[in-house]
Amino acid sequence: MSDTPIVQVESVHKTFLARGPWPWSPTRTVQAVRNVSLTVQPGEVVALVGQSGSGKTTLSRCILGLESITSGRILLEGQPWNDLSEQQRRSKRVRYQYVPQDALSALDPQQTALEHVIESLTVLGGHDRTRARSDAHAMLERLGLSHRAEALPREMSGGEQRRVTLARVFALQPRLVVADEPTSGLDPDRQESVLEDLITNLPEGSSCILVTHDMPQARKWATRALVMLEGRVVEELPLPHGEPRHPYARMLFDPWGEHDLAQSTAF
Repeated sequence: MSDTPIVQVESVHKTFLARGPWPWSPTRTVQAVRNVSLTVQPGEVVALVGQSGSGKTTLSRCILGLESITSGRILLEGQPWNDLSEQQRRSKRVRYQYVPQDALSALDPQQTALEHVIESLTVLGGHDRTRARSDAHAMLERLGLSHRAEALPREMSGGEQRRVTLARVFALQPRLVVADEPTSGLDPDRQESVLEDLITNLPEGSSCILVTHDMPQARKWATRALVMLEGRVVEELPLPHGEPRHPYARMLFDPWGEHDLAQSTAF
């Protein structure tokens, strides 16, 4: 296994210009990511944790080039990702995949589960259609979806929709998977099942960035957590047994809710 990190983020900032709700509202600067540096090693599952607005989703999208960065540098497998043109990124994107929070919106309403995976393999993976169909069937079977191969998204449960998004990602054998709140809106049993499918189907040596506000999920499935608050990483925590020191991190990881959020977010 290579010693080169899968992800290197170096002093990254991301700033948005936002306008208020009215046409005459002045624009304001929103610092979504503030001077963040991190690495993700091969085979790691790193959780980006924090409440809504902490910057974790924006950072994850910046890592994959789905959002531009204002300053800093991002390297994927040692290559400066943010310096590449979109055409150059497109040829490499098969190695770096995104699992969106809203699975239904990410799926084509006119395509079956099988067709979604075939399309991923032909368009991104470069497979011919015969091989793509065979590999797609195998991946759906691996994820317990073989009996739903001909189902359309509207005919699937929320958990099945999530598994289709996983199937089309894992069929490509990516080196990095960024999963943005992949269990959002699911009941606890389905959440556990989807996360198990996400982590156990990672190719050997591949890494995952799990974006979540669910601390029990992070403790169970991640090897390390990066706690984000107001665009900054305020603590790095080894999992499952690391104990947080920052007040905000302690509040997030406290299962009994004894820490006060209003006090913690002042840090």
